Amino acid sequence: MSIQEYFVSLFKGIHSLIKGMAVTGKELVSPKVTEQYPENRATLKIPERFRATLTLIYDENGNHKCIACKTCERNCPNGTIHIDTRMVDLPNGKKKVKLDKYIYDLGSCTFCDLCVTTCPTHALEFSNDFEQAVFRREALVKQLNYLPEKDEPAPAPAPAPADKPEEATKPVAPEPPKE
Repeated sequence: MSIQEYFVSLFKGIHSLIKGMAVTGKELVSPKVTEQYPENRATLKIPERFRATLTLIYDENGNHKCIACKTCERNCPNGTIHIDTRMVDLPNGKKKVKLDKYIYDLGSCTFCDLCVTTCPTHALEFSNDFEQAVFRREALVKQLNYLPEKDEPAPAPAPAPADKPEEATKPVAPEPPKE
C-alpha cells in the first residue's frame, strides 16, 4: 500500500465517522416520543395491514369456509400450521374430507402471509390483535376452528316417479263378453 492510498483511506474513514456522528447528533437533539402503552389502549392506532395472529373467517351462521385442502399447511415455510382431517359419509353415499382440527403455532409463525394468499377459499386472515404475551410457550399453540362444525342438511327425498304418459293415454280395449 502506498502512502497516497493510506491517506485516501484515512480521510474516507474520517468522513464516514463524521457522517455517522451527524446522524447521532440529530437524534440526540430531536424531541422524543414515548408511547404510554397500557394507558393509551383506547387511542392506540394499529395499522390495518399489521399481521398479529392467524384466524379462520366465520360467517354469521358460525360456519367457516375452510375445505381442509391443506394448501396453507404445505405452503407454510416453517410448519406453523397443522391440519387434521376426517372422512365423513354424506347422505347421498359419497365421502367427503372435513376439517377436524386446525392447529396454529403463533410462537413459530414468521407472519409471511403465504397461508392467507394461497388459500383457495379465502378462509384465513391475520387479525390486528397484537397483545399475545403469555408465560408458557404451549399457550401460543391454538386451535383455530373453535366452533363445532354444523352437520350438513340431508338432501330432499327424490320425488316418486310419475306414471308413464303412454299408459295413461292408451285406449282401454273392451273386454270380450263372458259366456
